Amino acid sequence: MTKIIGLTGGIGSGKTTLATYLKSLGIPVFIADGEAKKLMQSPEVVAEIQTIFGTTIFENGILNRQQLAAIVFSNPEKLSQLNAIIHPAVKKQFGFWLDQYQSEPFVVYEAAILFESGSYKNCDSIITITAPLEDRITRVMQRDNSTREQVLHRINAQWTDEQRIAKSDFVIENSDAQQAKNSIDEILKILKIQQNEG
Repeated sequence: MTKIIGLTGGIGSGKTTLATYLKSLGIPVFIADGEAKKLMQSPEVVAEIQTIFGTTIFENGILNRQQLAAIVFSNPEKLSQLNAIIHPAVKKQFGFWLDQYQSEPFVVYEAAILFESGSYKNCDSIITITAPLEDRITRVMQRDNSTREQVLHRINAQWTDEQRIAKSDFVIENSDAQQAKNSIDEILKILKIQQNEG
């Protein structure tokens, strides 16, 4: 039976870098945020978003993601409404994806809001990535051309590291890229041992 390893961490913690490293080791990785972005262009999801948020956040039929982010990250109720559209669609997509990897010992499910979405319940083990707050802010400002205030807004909309750590099996402190990769290698060794014993 394929084991599902949840990989999570706050915005700017370096999840994607470590997910890419896991892929390079030949482990299938499902990037939930990436799938969510694709699904936001599907006709069914677009129709649901338009029903709740109106058509003003669309330009020539294309969703303005920055406008949508500005709305949901300043309004918890709107964020919940958006998540109620996106999460079931991502979950369904993951089911289709997982069917292709039934012979693999592990797959990785990478999601920023693994806990908030309830997806953690489907995982056999969970790895949380942490990083110093200032590192996270700098990374996201450079990556998204965001202001410091916008980044802090998004960080505050997510669970804290403490909340995530309390529900995780493994924690990787990602202030040094090579050390973080070494930690992944160690965790994989442990998981393989557990699987052989199981």
